[in-house]
Amino acid sequence: MNTQLLIEPMNIQLLLDKNFFIPSYQRGYRWSPQQIKDFLNDIKEFDPKTNEIGEKTWYCLQPLVIKPMDTYTKAVFNLDETQDWYEVIDGQQRLTTLFLVVHYINEMWKGKQKFAEFSLKYETRANSEDFLKQLEVNDATDIVAINDQNIDFHFISTAYNTIHQWVKGFGNSLNTGEFESKLIYNTKVIWYETDSDSVEVFTRINVGKIPLTNAELIKALFLNNSNFADANDKDKTKIRLKQLEIASEWDRMEYNLQNDSFWYFLNNKSTTTTRIEFIFDLIANKLEKTHDEFYTFRHFVEKLKDSNIKEVWKQVKQCFQVLEEWYNDRKLYHKVGFLVATGSRIKDIFDSSKGKSKSEFLNDLNQKIHDSVISKDDISTLKYRSEKIRPILLLHNIQTMLNNENETNRFPFDRFKKEKWDVEHITAIAEEPPQTDKHKRDWLDEVKNFAMKNVIKPELLDQLEIVSLDLLNFDEFYRNFLKEFEENKGEVDNINNLVLLDAHTNRSYKNAVFPIKRSTIIEREKAGVFVPISTKNVFMKFYSDDVSQMSFWGEKDKELYFSDLNSTINSVCNTSN
Repeated sequence: MNTQLLIEPMNIQLLLDKNFFIPSYQRGYRWSPQQIKDFLNDIKEFDPKTNEIGEKTWYCLQPLVIKPMDTYTKAVFNLDETQDWYEVIDGQQRLTTLFLVVHYINEMWKGKQKFAEFSLKYETRANSEDFLKQLEVNDATDIVAINDQNIDFHFISTAYNTIHQWVKGFGNSLNTGEFESKLIYNTKVIWYETDSDSVEVFTRINVGKIPLTNAELIKALFLNNSNFADANDKDKTKIRLKQLEIASEWDRMEYNLQNDSFWYFLNNKSTTTTRIEFIFDLIANKLEKTHDEFYTFRHFVEKLKDSNIKEVWKQVKQCFQVLEEWYNDRKLYHKVGFLVATGSRIKDIFDSSKGKSKSEFLNDLNQKIHDSVISKDDISTLKYRSEKIRPILLLHNIQTMLNNENETNRFPFDRFKKEKWDVEHITAIAEEPPQTDKHKRDWLDEVKNFAMKNVIKPELLDQLEIVSLDLLNFDEFYRNFLKEFEENKGEVDNINNLVLLDAHTNRSYKNAVFPIKRSTIIEREKAGVFVPISTKNVFMKFYSDDVSQMSFWGEKDKELYFSDLNSTINSVCNTSN
């Protein structure tokens, strides 16, 4: 039963001499820069008033639910037994933010007359207290260095930098004394003190709370003392060690899922910072759309009724390890990544891998790719707006990389999904006329080759002969020719005239002539932009057997490009594993 020891409003000043312990069942610090700025703006804009009984009004924060720690518990966690310590059950995000703001005020505004700073220790971060106290603004760069040692330090240092940038944004117009007073004396938390089981209280007060995720509820559920009944009831140290083991493994999984390369290999969209929920959704077979917000949490509540925590946690770890093995294996990474990127459900892929050897699973993936992309249709007949064009071009890039045994690069699914990628014409329909005499003559030679294989109007042939001798009327002929060419739009909309390109590069060259497109792509790659290998091969004329002219994408170029595309696509089910 939940026993309430004390509940009262308490201003920030009264928190400054206290010691707080963040247990392993708590989520890590995850406030975003926008949340930090919203909090700072709220404090700045708050206007304390004197009410009718002469008391100052105050800005109220949400409850801080804590539990006093007894001597035995303090000893277990190596805390100073001579001091009072409080286990934070709810409110550690706000508490950490408050610490960061007070620390910033001390370091940047207070000189020698600093406020006391409350102690914050994290069970899963042994050096967290020292890290918090050592946060500083670099004098040379005037920014806070982002620490990527672990995910909590990353968010904490980002938050501290956000505070500094928010202050800088006001220049000299921020009244620092007024802000400081509002925060320390006119801001209060609801101090809620209890002596009940911490994890049970944490779970109960957070069910139905919008900011809390299924993953956070599941973490509290897994770390509940009742799950470790096999340990001697008096052996609290043994129970804590088992809880800490799960919390540490949990933290490692979540940290790895924060790597966008890993995340977007398995997913097409971003999500909340608690990405580990993806693993639990996968195990619980949660559908993308469900009216039950806590479907996954309830699944594991039921699961723990029939299985012990050791078995359930083993399943979670095994699920993650399978996905991690796929990510680290180059073939599996590209084939699974392709299927996910083109709409296959990761749950279906995961289920199909069960009970199969690696070679059997690879064969299964190849068959899925073949069935989803390489149909009985002749791909040479596909046009620009066909929904099959994009996955075929993506597969061409991926399989080209895989077919080269000496290639070690991996296709960046994170960039492919976070950026907008276009299916772009190699030779556009409405290009600007070439400007130099050389480019004009190269273009005219290409037209002559085209005219030898295609029927064009006699008057255009006559103009071609005239312009070939004298470039004076080139622009007029160019426009007339393109106008005629647009009537045969299918020629430029065929797959042999299409590549994948990110939207920024596409917009940057738009309908420019071929050499300008090539030059733009070279410069973009030099600047660090990822250019798909097949796109690069096209503009470097890698597929062409005659590179005497590099100014235009001709009929022979298209033919050879399509030949490589077709053979590479069809090699998916013909290569050995």
